[in-house]
Amino acid sequence: MSTPLRAGRRDAKVGRASTRFSTLAQVQNNTLAAVDLGSNSFHLQIGRAAEGQIYLLDGLREPVRLGAGLTRDKRIDRATQLRALEALARFGERLRGFPPEAVRAVGTNALREAKNAPQFLAEAREALGFPIEVVFGREEARLIYLGVAHSLPLAQHRRLVVDIGGGSTELVIGTGYEPELMDSVRMGCVSYSLRYFPEGRIDKPAMKKAELAASNELERMVKEYRKAGWREAVASSGAAKSIGTVLAASGWCEHGIDAAGLARLRDKLVKAGGVDRLDLPGLREDRKAITPGAVAIMGAVLEEFGIERIGVADGALRQGVLYDLLGRVRHHDMRELTVKAFVRRYHVDAAQASRVRELALRLHAELVPDAGEDDRLMLSWAAAVHEIGLTIAHAGYHKHSAYILSNADMPGFSRDEQARLARVVLAHRGRLGKLEALPARSPDWQLVLALRLAALIYRRRTDMALPRIGCRATASGFQVSLPVSWLEAHPLTAAALEGEDEDWRAVGLKLDVEAVPATRAQASG
Repeated sequence: MSTPLRAGRRDAKVGRASTRFSTLAQVQNNTLAAVDLGSNSFHLQIGRAAEGQIYLLDGLREPVRLGAGLTRDKRIDRATQLRALEALARFGERLRGFPPEAVRAVGTNALREAKNAPQFLAEAREALGFPIEVVFGREEARLIYLGVAHSLPLAQHRRLVVDIGGGSTELVIGTGYEPELMDSVRMGCVSYSLRYFPEGRIDKPAMKKAELAASNELERMVKEYRKAGWREAVASSGAAKSIGTVLAASGWCEHGIDAAGLARLRDKLVKAGGVDRLDLPGLREDRKAITPGAVAIMGAVLEEFGIERIGVADGALRQGVLYDLLGRVRHHDMRELTVKAFVRRYHVDAAQASRVRELALRLHAELVPDAGEDDRLMLSWAAAVHEIGLTIAHAGYHKHSAYILSNADMPGFSRDEQARLARVVLAHRGRLGKLEALPARSPDWQLVLALRLAALIYRRRTDMALPRIGCRATASGFQVSLPVSWLEAHPLTAAALEGEDEDWRAVGLKLDVEAVPATRAQASG
């Protein structure tokens, strides 16, 4: 029998972009899937969407221990890579036949840290059969909170959510389904167990050292979190569930995790002296090696935040990914909300952004008639925020815009999506040499061209009737065609368009501007 996760109303209403979006009806049997490439385990969660709820249908877990495969120089060793690829291939078999819009796969801390993540991800995507996004720590925290909030009764009081993962710990304070404070700390049950309890040895000094290290990591945020306050504290993730199960099975804490029960578990670990000698009821064999690190971090959390007892929730990152995916399918895309928030925060000239956006999308449709939804969305967002750097300075504002987009917290965006958005915005004016590393076949070249032309044509920042502008790819680059009469009436724009060719030649492409007779041009609105 499928298990429902509680769902509630979403307050934020998102306007639709002019591009075509997928609809829930297009998703096979309303079935969605989330893949969580965690630093300890990989999870596949499949659910059916119905009336705003997600009913869990199937799930798979693979204890890959990706974080344990990180070498001293921050590279995932080949043995761990092969284990991960085998797990993803099994997930891919289960997901065979799913449409792309019904699946979202996210990578977390180990993939944020690994220097060879790009190489591994190329193989991982092939094994899984779907794209894989690496999310920033705060985006991971947002998704975790979304999953936890939907697994608990809807409440109007603040909740503190703590998720101890394999390589990082996420902390969130939120009300209902809306997070308010979010942080990600680089400490996890895998990394701490390897660092402070090498070869599985456990003693009192090592446990104390691990707890102090965790406390030091938490110290910078405790004041802000305590000031915000919360009525209920909840822990998620496999580490918390494992600790809660052991405490309940041992008779030390009936529900959740309390300070007294955790202290007894801590003493048991130290007394055992090593993970190979642990004999605790409810403790799975694959959890033994990472339990010391989990206990040390949980102890520091309870101590630093003054928590006597913390509940344990069923929801976690993968459920949050499912609900976020459901929002995208139903036109409640968090990325769209984030872009709108940036437009407000940086006082963007909305009329100018709209002009540029509409023309850029029109030009891109001419260039790539069968363009994918992801490309059209990226261009739409880039046009919306391409001038946010004006709040810093007009000179080089595109560089300021790109810097903000590269470094700001952007809920809903993966690390690659955020980098891509910043790249397109950076290239919308100025020299194109900054994109020399971009592959020749990258679809970003078409996005850049469409945005550059739209921003150039609307340089006067006023509404105007435009002729039909032809735009197509050629063997050597691109060709833009405009009526002779229009170019003669707009000499500054004509000169600027001619100057564009020099910039494109610098990256090995040509931009031919063709003046066509008026009879070949059809006016467009």
